[in-house]
Amino acid sequence: MLRIVGRFARSHDGSMAPLFVFMLAPIITAIGFSVDYTRAVQTRSNEQQALDAAVLSITGMDTTSTLAQRQTMLQDTFIANHGLGTPTLNSFVVSANGTATAQAMASYSMPTVFMQIARINTVPVAVGSAASKTPALVQTTFKVSKVSGWWNKTMTLYGTTFGATVAKPLMSIEYTYNGFGDPKGYGTTNVYTITNNGGADIKTLVQSQVCTTASVSTFTGLTADAILQTSGTKKYSTTCLNTMYPANSAGASIDVSQMAGLSLQMYVPSGNPKYLKSDDPTTSNRLYSGVDANNLTETPTGQKVDIFTIVPCGVTSYQAWEDGGTTVPTPSSNADFFYSVTGKCDFNKRPSITALTQ
Repeated sequence: MLRIVGRFARSHDGSMAPLFVFMLAPIITAIGFSVDYTRAVQTRSNEQQALDAAVLSITGMDTTSTLAQRQTMLQDTFIANHGLGTPTLNSFVVSANGTATAQAMASYSMPTVFMQIARINTVPVAVGSAASKTPALVQTTFKVSKVSGWWNKTMTLYGTTFGATVAKPLMSIEYTYNGFGDPKGYGTTNVYTITNNGGADIKTLVQSQVCTTASVSTFTGLTADAILQTSGTKKYSTTCLNTMYPANSAGASIDVSQMAGLSLQMYVPSGNPKYLKSDDPTTSNRLYSGVDANNLTETPTGQKVDIFTIVPCGVTSYQAWEDGGTTVPTPSSNADFFYSVTGKCDFNKRPSITALTQ
């Protein structure tokens, strides 16, 4: 560039040529500087995106991971996202309640092209990123409250582990009608945890609820927990006995810390449709949920249910299903399948609950 300017300055071909060159040189220099500046802005944007992706990636690692292991993951992910220079993980902390916070920075000396005229060979590009991850559901405990109906049915909790595409059963609640003939209909309900061993599902009984119905002439003198029904002139009394396995068990305790997704399915062989699914917007409106057992909210028609979001942390919540014998929408009191769900929250590998804070 300087040689070209010099040749124009020594030229005697025209009196305006040197003046033109001297006027043109600052313009060319300014344009060159703006090109380098634009490159620096774009480089910074690329660096920021690469660092953000890298910070998010390390929030999915186990809590037992060391800072050095997270630094390696940060570096690998940064490079995989076309980051230049060196990223540094400044901190990664998991608090007592499971909240995780991470802070990182990256720096890069971008080589210039036109700025070298002014002896500026590189431009420093530095970015920072921080992320916060709130506690998430890591354990759910299901316990049957009351199941009724003339139709046999099974509810199953399915989970999809991180990186998997196929959901596997984690828990099932199986109901069999006792055939007594009372209006609401009661029977026997068994709750199982399900583990997979070598491709085979192993079921372990954790709760059994056996309901017995009898015709009575009067409701006087019955136990306080008796379920009373009247049909015409006939009166029915139902008592349900719960047995836990082991005796001090709180219900079906399921580890969901490694699950990227959870869904519920109700299978009603006599129903139409037979399969009701929480992640199917055409049948999810038969699922009710809430923190008040007597005031459950029906899932709006056409909406999928994220099980992670309807089980609150550290609180017993309640769910219910209408098995199909009653047209929805209908009050939750008309449902047939009632159970409680207690959630425990802590640090979790789910990436969807991670938010960039810087």
